[in-house]
Amino acid sequence: MKKEKVNMDIRFMTIDDLDDVMEVEEKSFSVPWKREAFINEIEKNHFSTYIVVEDEGKVIGYCGVWLVIDEAHITNVAVLPSYRGQGLGELLMRKIMEVSIEFGARVMTLEVRKSNETAQQLYRKLGFQNGGIRKRYYSDNQEDALVMWVNL
Repeated sequence: MKKEKVNMDIRFMTIDDLDDVMEVEEKSFSVPWKREAFINEIEKNHFSTYIVVEDEGKVIGYCGVWLVIDEAHITNVAVLPSYRGQGLGELLMRKIMEVSIEFGARVMTLEVRKSNETAQQLYRKLGFQNGGIRKRYYSDNQEDALVMWVNL
């Protein structure tokens, strides 16, 4: 059952969000990041920025980016399955692109599973283009990743 958009807010991720973020992560990926990885990203990685979208105080999606000089690299983007299909992934991507531009990024890159046509369609809608293949990139099944990029 799809949840209707109610009271959506986008803001920067904090350590207090990690219980909800881990739920999104575990329901979204076959090899989810560990909690410690997110703690490191928030507290120690000076290149990383993460945003969340919440519905009435509950985090239902998030997106992360590494910003190095004038390049932004999407680390991950995910939305709870019950909220998918409502444009929240696009909302998160547009916001992280906006934030990246504010921080001086001129180009953005990401990797996406070759089999993930839904995500690829979203990225193309946002102006991303194919940039190459990373062979056997995903550790769970050795699937290739499509590298995509966009000028911001």
